[in-house]
Amino acid sequence: MSDYELYYWQLPFRGQFIRAILAWAGQRWEEFDDDVVGRAMDDDVARQAIPFKGPPMLVERRSGFALAQMPAIAWWLGQRHGLLPAGAEGQALTIKVVNDCNDVIDELTIAGGQLMWTAARWREFIPRLQRWMAIFEDTGRRHGLRADAGFLLGGEQAGVADIVTSTLWTTASERFPVMARMLDAQAPAVAGLSRRLAATEALANLAKVSREQFGDTYCGGQIEQSLRRVAGG
Repeated sequence: MSDYELYYWQLPFRGQFIRAILAWAGQRWEEFDDDVVGRAMDDDVARQAIPFKGPPMLVERRSGFALAQMPAIAWWLGQRHGLLPAGAEGQALTIKVVNDCNDVIDELTIAGGQLMWTAARWREFIPRLQRWMAIFEDTGRRHGLRADAGFLLGGEQAGVADIVTSTLWTTASERFPVMARMLDAQAPAVAGLSRRLAATEALANLAKVSREQFGDTYCGGQIEQSLRRVAGG
């Protein structure tokens, strides 16, 4: 029997962060097709496991505890499975990194497809994307991260901040090689961290299963089509 129920669309994007944390923690979870996710999202608020507007939404089967909003789920899973730093400062920095990851994917989809990408918009966005990469790079280097060793917030083992960072950049880089080249140039230590974690059994297996389930899909819809046109994916 699975430990959790995860409600998210059948594509990587925001849900991949939660899948990665669950996989890293050795947890089992069940997912559902898009129709089921859509019904759960649109159900009467009084009948929802937790009042929420959009996925991901996670339910712990044993207790029935439910939670929505990706950063909240990531932090709670980190607490539950020992993947957060011990001190308040490290935990606050972890939340900051998770929210940075959330911001990057929002920007990659122009706030969920509010506009479509054009060649001009993409050219204007590249310096901003490079700055995001620099933000992750300097965060890691301030805590001892190198291209070949270390973790984003220091410490002796990977935690939520490392898992979501690796998931952000490897998922995008695998589908849009231009982003992989940009990350190597702008953030070599983060690129190294991302590859090291992606090569672990837990995350490599997740990537394999995700490829089998989702193919090359990233965020879906017209916004992905426009992103592929400008980013060469």
